[in-house]
Amino acid sequence: MPRMEYTAETHSTGGPGLFIFGRAEESGERLLTEYRGKVQLIYLDPPFGTGDAFEISRGPKGKKIKVPAYSDKMSDDSYMEMMKNVLELCRELMTSDGTLYLHVDYRMAAYLRVLLDEVFGKKNFVNEIIWAYRSGGRATKHFSRKHDNILVYRKGRSNYFNIEAVGIPRGPERRNHMKRHIDDTGRIYYSIRSGGKLYKYYEDSLIYPSDVWTDIEHLQQRDPERTGYSTQKPEALLRRIILSSSKEGDIVADLFSGSGTTAAAAQKLGRRWIAVDPSPAALMTLRKRLLDNNSDASLLKTAAGMDIEYLQTPASGKKPSITVQRTRTGFTVTPDDDSLAYMAVGRLEEGRFITETYDTSPLPGKKLTIANGRHAILVSDLYGNLSVWGNLD
Repeated sequence: MPRMEYTAETHSTGGPGLFIFGRAEESGERLLTEYRGKVQLIYLDPPFGTGDAFEISRGPKGKKIKVPAYSDKMSDDSYMEMMKNVLELCRELMTSDGTLYLHVDYRMAAYLRVLLDEVFGKKNFVNEIIWAYRSGGRATKHFSRKHDNILVYRKGRSNYFNIEAVGIPRGPERRNHMKRHIDDTGRIYYSIRSGGKLYKYYEDSLIYPSDVWTDIEHLQQRDPERTGYSTQKPEALLRRIILSSSKEGDIVADLFSGSGTTAAAAQKLGRRWIAVDPSPAALMTLRKRLLDNNSDASLLKTAAGMDIEYLQTPASGKKPSITVQRTRTGFTVTPDDDSLAYMAVGRLEEGRFITETYDTSPLPGKKLTIANGRHAILVSDLYGNLSVWGNLD
């Protein structure tokens, strides 16, 4: 059974969305051909200029290995040139009333604010959101750095924004010594008199977020949402951004996909998504995360497809291997070692692997059974190396 050339994957679930395996600044030609002026919302969580290299822990308990996720060791000049190219691409992709959210921290916030003014125009600045959190250690030589900056820009004279979509009920908590009342319809409200005026606040009315977000916590190490990425952002953060700045069916893009949080949140909220990342760890994480999200699909939830395209070769080292054995009714496929992270059976058409059945957590000795027919097999190991065999018959 020979190894085959491949350029893309198609999955019947995990979408509706497109993941491009490649660098954001090199994806422009592919994206602009299909999506110029069509993306309603873009969220970017680029490297912060830390000078570090990041890893992700993968594998079964007791046998975990460290897999390179991404390097944040660019020079300042190279970083700014890359970000300028990405931001110019974003502007071309956005709808006329689209919005960009750029997530950074103290290292690059000032520099990127100037760059955003240059690319989008000062008049199109919307917000600087402060996301404050309590995780991490405590500094003794300066005030502890406990927030990130999210810079918000629009493309045109106005942008779509729905604050009511992210409001939360005021609730029964009293504020500023207000008095509790019940009106003629049975609704509870609180009142306070100030400057000769009476102010009423109903318990079931909505409170809207300001530009300081303290109610969304950083992910803890044992959070079930964790994928292994040290820089992973919580879905609650992306939910607020997506709900306020897009509608169901809109396209949401993330050109530094990383742990896949934007795509995961967009999928659950009925948005289409585009994600781009050059890391094999990001490819593995997103594929598993979104396919697993669809494992509870029912008659009330129509599954939608996901495409993965390769701008660069995903394999980077040793080719993962499997053993295929013929049976009376078909074949069995068995992983050869415990480094295999993903295994799928499908068919290969013009270089595109079309998935028919898959396993996002194959184990040594665990077998996939395939009926007689013409098949191809795709496998990925913990390091992100991919191989496709086909066509099996």
